Amino acid sequence: MSDQTRAPLLDALEWMRRERLVPFDVPGHKRGKGNPQLTEFLGESCLSVDVNSMKPLDNLCHPVGVIREAEELTAEAFGAAHAFFMVGGTTSAVQAMILASVKSGDEIILPRNVHQSVINALVLCGAVPVYLNPQTDSQLGIALGMSVEDVRQTIAQHPGAKAILVNNPTYYGICSDLRRITQLAHQGGLRVLVDEAHGTHFYFGRDMPVSAMAAGADMAAVSMHKSGGSLTQSSLLLCGERVNAHYVLQIINLTQTTSGSYLLLSSLDISRRNLALRGEEIFDKVQRFARYARDEINAIGDYYAYSKELINGDSVFDFDTTKLSVNTLRLGLAGIEVYDLLRDEYGIQIEFGDLGNILAYISVGDKNKNIERLISALGEIRRLYKRDNRDMLASEYISPTVMRSPQAAFYAEKESLPLAECEGRICSEFVMCYPPGIPVLAPGELITTEIVSYIQYAKEKGCVLTGPENMEIRRLNVLKGE
Repeated sequence: MSDQTRAPLLDALEWMRRERLVPFDVPGHKRGKGNPQLTEFLGESCLSVDVNSMKPLDNLCHPVGVIREAEELTAEAFGAAHAFFMVGGTTSAVQAMILASVKSGDEIILPRNVHQSVINALVLCGAVPVYLNPQTDSQLGIALGMSVEDVRQTIAQHPGAKAILVNNPTYYGICSDLRRITQLAHQGGLRVLVDEAHGTHFYFGRDMPVSAMAAGADMAAVSMHKSGGSLTQSSLLLCGERVNAHYVLQIINLTQTTSGSYLLLSSLDISRRNLALRGEEIFDKVQRFARYARDEINAIGDYYAYSKELINGDSVFDFDTTKLSVNTLRLGLAGIEVYDLLRDEYGIQIEFGDLGNILAYISVGDKNKNIERLISALGEIRRLYKRDNRDMLASEYISPTVMRSPQAAFYAEKESLPLAECEGRICSEFVMCYPPGIPVLAPGELITTEIVSYIQYAKEKGCVLTGPENMEIRRLNVLKGE
């Protein structure tokens, strides 16, 4: 075991700062001296290490020094064969693992409730999705995990598939039977890719669902900036023994910047050290906060803060108890409406609200008084804003009808039509509520009456809809003549 108390990239940056090198390189703010307002806002300490690659600081595109050492320490801490520092967010990590695993015409099995970055990668590489529609919870209106039997059948029906991608956990905390899915996939010769954006803590906490690397997955995209504590946009791509890491780096360099931010990179190094040394203690505290908040919110009435009681041994194989996911439908309010009320009336910013649920992200940075403030605000919202729930839309997930591959549809000739005239046409762009960034429509999918109604309802409730060329979502691009 190497020394997890070390932070080689941090040490190198501190050395550079002590050396007081005279900068005749980029960035042009020259350690903040050329932009006093930016320095005043971010601080001299921050700007002094916003530097360019140089020999003592290594190079993210071809790491042979301190970045390589930091990545090796990270791989060991996460139980991976290799780890790559990513500065384009987990979006770049997800896209890199897909581009490294499938090419044009290859089939990849995945649930339809994937993040937009997955389908974006298919647009780039031309691989063909084989969607495995997840089961849904009718009470909560959310998609669940992947059923092992559904995975078995899909692999049998698509013997030429090259890879399978699993969301684990989902945004709401739902976990699939990742070990069994990995075994089935490997028996069929498929590579296993895991979007583990919300699962950093699985590697360090006690009594957590199994992590991707522990389950034997081949690659995992991990958002260190979520529960891991690093800076926004910093992420990790983990690889197992079966993966050619040198080829993966070539793929990463196709799309990742050649000017990697040392602010982001050092935050990954520092956060890895913190988790390796104190992760168990940190996530024990997070679990206690989340458990207390769930109990208190459920005692209010009408809200449902769900947890391990959802486990059914298959499509909900486990549950991430650090997640404070709360269903709001019995309140007569969409999750996005509660989200807006918390921010606008109570000064509380939660992670997201969709049509039936909210997610309050709890971390080691929280305090008891903030948890109590959230609980109190939810109680008052129930008292002041509760209404009849007969007209609430019950389900978040709509099964798609795929007519063309994402790449073929995205680059095809298209025309713009008013939303109401799009029924029966094939979409050539994305429509999604963000967050969580799961597409309602993706390129190549049939636009149905149900989908149009969903989009209109989401707009009325105040969901932030992104993706289409028309920013007001009054029109959609569809395949011309089809």
